[in-house]
Amino acid sequence: MDRWSATLKVPIHAKGTARCRVAVSLCLSPSSKNLVAPSANAVFFNGDRVEGTGNPVVERLSDLQTVAGVLVSKFGGSVNAWVVEASTFNGPFAVFKEFIPSANKYGEPRSYGHVGFPASSSIVSLLSNCLEEAKNVLSRKYNPFSTSLLAPQGHPPKTVILGFSKGGTVLNQLVTELSHFETASPGHPSFAGQELSGHETSEIRAGTQILPSSKGSLLNSIQEIHYVDVGLNSSGAYITDPNVIGKLSQRFVQRAHGLHFILHGTPRQWCDRNRIWIRREKDRLLHLLKSESQKAGGKIQVAEKFYFADRPPDLEMHFMVIEKLDVNI
Repeated sequence: MDRWSATLKVPIHAKGTARCRVAVSLCLSPSSKNLVAPSANAVFFNGDRVEGTGNPVVERLSDLQTVAGVLVSKFGGSVNAWVVEASTFNGPFAVFKEFIPSANKYGEPRSYGHVGFPASSSIVSLLSNCLEEAKNVLSRKYNPFSTSLLAPQGHPPKTVILGFSKGGTVLNQLVTELSHFETASPGHPSFAGQELSGHETSEIRAGTQILPSSKGSLLNSIQEIHYVDVGLNSSGAYITDPNVIGKLSQRFVQRAHGLHFILHGTPRQWCDRNRIWIRREKDRLLHLLKSESQKAGGKIQVAEKFYFADRPPDLEMHFMVIEKLDVNI
């Protein structure tokens, strides 16, 4: 399998002004140079900007394209990797306003709510716009150019979601939306309003087997959620609402596949004496997920891993954990 990699800057929504930088690494047929449907889409949400540290590890793993390469090495050569940077920065602070409407000017969420499904709809639209831009670039390079819609083994790709540092807030928003999403067939009352507009859907349809084409298909495709050394200067780094986790387990009892949470952390976040709420929130989420796992018949699974436990907290380990991720626990 060949790959096509680039860093694109595309609008989140077709008619909006907000644009995100997204590093992509996509599966490409070695013979036809067509985009090929992956086994999975790994979507990574980055955090605040850290510049001028002089630390080569921090500088290297601050590069979006480097992170995309790490994802491919972790999840395998048949995955598509998408590394998303926030559309807005207030100085160094990432603000995922389109994904989390309650975010303040520092990108800290005041709350997480499912109304309007902002994170899932923004992800579908953003990745669709990335795919269209990728196809445009490839069509100029390889003419004629087409997209293979045949998914591996006939199954649509699963989705793996990762949030690093402040990027974990997008995960919390997605989990909230996932817990409130009603699986239904088109035309069912509960299905209304959970799909994209006709205009957006028509643009996405051509890449249906490469990417989810709607909020519903995205939420139904999520099988893994990785919290990667997440943390905030306020509360809300982890979702701790028992109602959200309770609803989530109820949803997955009826689903064919399960949902695996992995909480990855370092002393930088989990042992910060000035932000003790981060560890408490992590422990609370871990407890809630373990409690609900039995109620969901094992469909909800959770694991945690503590990295660099014998080292004092520093910024380097915060970034190095990206490279050290154990995604198979």
